[in-house]
Amino acid sequence: VLLKRGLAATIDEFLWAAEYVLAGGNDQLILCERGIRSFDTITRNVLDLGGVSVLKHTTHCPVVVDPSHAAGRRDIVADLAKAAVGVGADGLMIEIHPSPDDSVSDADQALSFDSFTKLMDSLRPLAEAMGRHLGTEQRTSAVKTA
Repeated sequence: VLLKRGLAATIDEFLWAAEYVLAGGNDQLILCERGIRSFDTITRNVLDLGGVSVLKHTTHCPVVVDPSHAAGRRDIVADLAKAAVGVGADGLMIEIHPSPDDSVSDADQALSFDSFTKLMDSLRPLAEAMGRHLGTEQRTSAVKTA
């Protein structure tokens, strides 16, 4: 189960939802931080990196970050992804599209295949500096489009 934090949920409420899933017998749970509500409109949501750190210290569940959804704009997705790796996220969920401007949904936040490849290349040394590594490499050429 990929449990996405609601934009108005506190960390405690998010953890209570996780406990509910775990208590139901499903121990295959991944927590996803994707931003919380703010008064500012410059980004879609505010990526709660402090919350990611708290989750990493509080729960045994893997924590992934969705910088695409938090940003709502592709020009800062890479920066938020780097920050997420820096704070210890176990994974990233990033929207990509062969032609982002033509994407039917979330076009403003989707990265092109080339931009995604460059981002992954830039994340590798950061992850290594933190004693971590990126998962099995899958090039975007392996991604099939409809």
